[in-house]
Amino acid sequence: MEDEQKKWLYWAIPAVVAVAIGAALYYGRSHRQAEQAKQTPAVSVPEAPPASTEPPVRNPLGETPPPKPLPPLADSDPSLQESLGGVFGRTLDPFLVPKNIIRHTVVTIDNMPRKKTAVQMWPVKPIGGELIATGEGEELTLGPGNYARYEPVIKILMNTDTAQIATLYKQYYPLFQEAYVSLGYPDGYFNDRLVEVIDHLLATPDVPGPIKLKRPSVNFVFADAQLEELSSGQKLLIRMGSANAAIVKEKLRELRQAIAKQEAAAN
Repeated sequence: MEDEQKKWLYWAIPAVVAVAIGAALYYGRSHRQAEQAKQTPAVSVPEAPPASTEPPVRNPLGETPPPKPLPPLADSDPSLQESLGGVFGRTLDPFLVPKNIIRHTVVTIDNMPRKKTAVQMWPVKPIGGELIATGEGEELTLGPGNYARYEPVIKILMNTDTAQIATLYKQYYPLFQEAYVSLGYPDGYFNDRLVEVIDHLLATPDVPGPIKLKRPSVNFVFADAQLEELSSGQKLLIRMGSANAAIVKEKLRELRQAIAKQEAAAN
């Protein structure tokens, strides 16, 4: 738990990319089928519907800014850092790991709903200090001083314009998509996965405290077995404290609204 508690939910901030995902060719396929039906006599045995050649896009990006030339994924760090600087100034410098930012961000987001995350793939540096527990024996609780360690990044998050983050994300989206496909999701859409992970994090239970801990070995764990079984991302939100988690959740809702423009249902 001590290793997990050092990471910050910064995948939402470095998530900075753009350009729309392609839509399904439903109309064209339906139009061709209608024309064929006019020319083909009815048969007694219905034909099986054609297999879909493209996976559905559940969360299209919606309106996107004008596309701009992007560097290759392997060479994208300088360009992305410059773009991040235009939004955050130098406030990200103490936290950002300026190497393979997009790849590491995609891996971290993809791992958030899982029990473990790959520490070496975090796009940000660990938060300083150790987990702070109060009490002893059977009365260990997560100390309020632990929440204060997250204040620097919470302050950055509070002062961030979500619309600017969404615009940067959309501008760099082709590279995020490329990184996601390279993880072994050839038919996947990264924006669908990002929205899925945001929804997962928003479902994190609110635990006002005191939050009881135990220490069966070197590391602290939640005394409540249900909390300990939560994903790495959800446990991170709980460890940063109810008030900080509420701020993060509000920003996640704003980001979701900006990147998941649902298309109108077809009549």
